Amino acid sequence: MKRYLPFIIVAAVGLITFGSGFALYRSKKASAPTATSAAAGGIHVRGKADAAVTIEEFGDFQCPPCGIMSGLLHKLGEEYGARLRLIFHHFPLAMHAHAREAAIAAEAAYQQGKFWEMHDILYKNQAIWSSAPDVPALFNGYAQSIGLDVERFKRDVADPATLERVKKDEKLGADRGVTSTPTLFVNSVLIPAPQLNPDGLHKAIETALGESAREKEKR
Repeated sequence: MKRYLPFIIVAAVGLITFGSGFALYRSKKASAPTATSAAAGGIHVRGKADAAVTIEEFGDFQCPPCGIMSGLLHKLGEEYGARLRLIFHHFPLAMHAHAREAAIAAEAAYQQGKFWEMHDILYKNQAIWSSAPDVPALFNGYAQSIGLDVERFKRDVADPATLERVKKDEKLGADRGVTSTPTLFVNSVLIPAPQLNPDGLHKAIETALGESAREKEKR
């Protein structure tokens, strides 16, 4: 039971977040994201390039359901191993005061080869920095804790090119109809919000694995 407790939590939160009348992370007038036939791509990747299944996530570091989803995706990565890879795209929501700052911090960490380390520490400490009076100071502390050159980190945070990389992800998400976080695509197929739970994601992954196996048989 303990093993599935995080999954149960994310399912409940996901349903509340995305449900009709409680869609706090979705624009009321925007249409739902649609599947895309484009090959999955991105610079923030966990897993092998030849993995049978690719999960693309559009996430916001200040979004509580995204924090829970991060833990779920980590567990799925452990479960499926080399068969699964994860691509993260920034999609900071305007409703979150420090989401874009966090995305920029993660991109600055990427400049020193530690995007995922910053990704993980931002979600781990989400409740702390989200309401802190001095967010940059905390981010500098996180940078130091994961072994970054803090002075370089500060320069990269202030570099307009860093913000542009975040904006590029935002545009990609907008072009694909993303309006809320977390939004997930499995092998470029949108996972509907009600299926952002353990059973739904396992089913999507298993379906994608089956399709991948059939494609290999045809070659």
